[in-house]
Amino acid sequence: MKFIRRIIIFILVIIIGVAFFIGKDGYDYYQKSLQEKSFKDRISEVENNENFIKYDDLSKNYINAVVAVEDHRFFEHGAVDFISIGRAIYTNISNKELQEGGSTITQQVAKNVFFTQEETIKRKSGELFAAIDLEKKLSKEEIFALYVNTAYFGNGYYGIKAASNGYYKKEPKDLNLYEASMLAGVPNAPSIYAPTKNPELAKQRQQHVLRKMIKYGYITQQEAKTVNGDGGF
Repeated sequence: MKFIRRIIIFILVIIIGVAFFIGKDGYDYYQKSLQEKSFKDRISEVENNENFIKYDDLSKNYINAVVAVEDHRFFEHGAVDFISIGRAIYTNISNKELQEGGSTITQQVAKNVFFTQEETIKRKSGELFAAIDLEKKLSKEEIFALYVNTAYFGNGYYGIKAASNGYYKKEPKDLNLYEASMLAGVPNAPSIYAPTKNPELAKQRQQHVLRKMIKYGYITQQEAKTVNGDGGF
């Protein structure tokens, strides 16, 4: 029994040690990013873009669609949503494949604004420190606006204004439920879900968005049914 206890303690020490070094690497990586360009300058660079759209200038349909499909507890949790991470791990293990991620909208902003898109442990760790900083210094609405203005929507469209103008010849505040639910699903995989590239796959993704909106109380089943005949490409 003592032997087993010692093994468990040893394993825990190793895990804590690895977590410490990963965390230190991530923190240093984030600090290096800030040395290259300050927090304030990085945020200003996005917000001063001529195509930047403020939170209040987004349609409610679009806000609801993005929150439902990307991070339904966004307005309730901090930089990290441990409930979402736990659920994602359970779902992925249960289905024996990677079906869900646990990243919050804030973490995605951290990736888009402070780092390159390289998939490394160091970047993921640094992303956490950047996300904590974002939550400390900005409101949820400001963070949300940063997300939709830095997301890629396929077809060469960066940011919701370019996507809304390009796909629908509309301003983001005028997006109806069909358009909002379509665009909310694209950034997950723009090369696959861009509506002019793969209309059928884009439609499937849109249906997923609508199911999430129903699940979290943003729309009714009947409202979702009306979307099918509301427009398209």
